[in-house]
Amino acid sequence: MKAAKFDYVRVSEAKEALSLLEGSDGSTKAMGGSQSLGPMLNLRLARPQKVVDVSGIAEWRTVSKDGGRIRVGAAVTHAEIEDGVFAELRGHMLQDVAGVIAYRAVRNRGTIAGSIAHADPAADWVLATSALGAELELTSAKGSRRSTMPEFMLGAYAVDLQPDELISAVYVPEKTEQTRWGYYKFCRKTGEFAEASCAAYFDPSTRTARIVVGALGGAPQLLPALSAKVAQEGLAAATPEAIAEAVKDIAPEKTAGDRRLFMTVIERCLRRALGE
Repeated sequence: MKAAKFDYVRVSEAKEALSLLEGSDGSTKAMGGSQSLGPMLNLRLARPQKVVDVSGIAEWRTVSKDGGRIRVGAAVTHAEIEDGVFAELRGHMLQDVAGVIAYRAVRNRGTIAGSIAHADPAADWVLATSALGAELELTSAKGSRRSTMPEFMLGAYAVDLQPDELISAVYVPEKTEQTRWGYYKFCRKTGEFAEASCAAYFDPSTRTARIVVGALGGAPQLLPALSAKVAQEGLAAATPEAIAEAVKDIAPEKTAGDRRLFMTVIERCLRRALGE
């Protein structure tokens, strides 16, 4: 199929994009790399009257340090993070995750904010940013507000984003000498969406410990008890019994085979995080 007719506008300033969205009541959609909205347009699952291309907004294509956190502009692409274009993200968890997103052609175009706003349950960025404890900067013509990932992603493809708002930046913690992380997903074929996924992030210097599971059909789920136990006792705490109990708590409706798959990705993620 081909997209229904729409007007296309490419903007170079955030102010212009937000002005076009204001008062549109959803009839105007923003497009970053078009890797999510593009297929929806072609399938006619989305039929906006106007599409505003925000990929060229210079102020949203920068990365900078901001008081112990790193501010990643909304229009930064997966490939730019993967390739270490920005010094602030070299050797960061985001760089590891960027390199396993879909295919290189997708990474060349797709943007971090576009992926998060789409909120696919199996997407890499929604899981990784949840593990990192990321904050989102949501901006409209009226001003900006901050949101955490648990507040923002309400469910599958459902987010707390008003029709006149856009994600303007993603804030993640800086890497420290004590930071450890792991990321593991199971896909039937390289480049496909995950059947099961897990991200883990530990930083004793900030008393941070998060093990988060993705591809559950909704928002990523934190494993608080297992996270705390592994932070205190190390990999020895991640026994098959402890992992099985954690999976049962977040996915009681899953079959035994599915739960085993999630147990496996958690175990392998933790081995990567803890270097064993």
